[in-house]
Amino acid sequence: MKLSVLIPVYNERATLGEILRRVQEVPVEKEIIVVDNCSTDGTREDLLAMREAGQAKGETGDENSAARLRIVLQSENLGKGASVRRALSLARGDWVIVQDADLEYDPRDYLKLLALAERKNAVAVFGSRLRGGESRNRQPRTAFYYGRVGLSVVFRVLYASPLSDVATCYKLMRRETAQSLDLRGSGFDLDFEISARLRRRGIRIWETPISYAPRTELEGKKIRVVRDGLRAVWTLVKYRFA
Repeated sequence: MKLSVLIPVYNERATLGEILRRVQEVPVEKEIIVVDNCSTDGTREDLLAMREAGQAKGETGDENSAARLRIVLQSENLGKGASVRRALSLARGDWVIVQDADLEYDPRDYLKLLALAERKNAVAVFGSRLRGGESRNRQPRTAFYYGRVGLSVVFRVLYASPLSDVATCYKLMRRETAQSLDLRGSGFDLDFEISARLRRRGIRIWETPISYAPRTELEGKKIRVVRDGLRAVWTLVKYRFA
């Protein structure tokens, strides 16, 4: 199997069906692993209904085995990072990528990331929202935008890497490498732990521009600039010297 798409979910009922449709339409052989982190808005019930209707299988894979969609319902709210790690442990594709359950990222960019990975014989390729003119110029200059830029500067200084967007969700990696990183983060800090651990191993991270349509906190954005920004900085510092 070419690609494993890992989708952590928490209260995304309004957009989950659409993002699943978009992911399924990408013309690449793939599996989709959705891990629900104890949603309370009806997302969990919708996912359970999909399993019961035979559109997906559960964690053990012993029912509806022909389905390429796997749905895991966590019993505790452990955070986004924990959901990603759970999904990663189940992945079987040659490559893995995380897909947020909102509509900020365009799954059609998988093809661009995979093409660069194969052309460069890469281990990791990140989709950058801060390279290339169109995507960068369309982003409002909010605290979130300057936070992305600032965290990438911190990463470049600490890890001597020219990475332009360390906070991106789209981190395409070879599955064996991703599963060997010994990831421990449970929240949004996992994004930064992944980047740090790759660089500590001396792995080059390639980048290619991707499209991006940011949503606001009123639209459901869960990241908080100060709280999660400080955790991100601490994560980068910790794994640089630990």
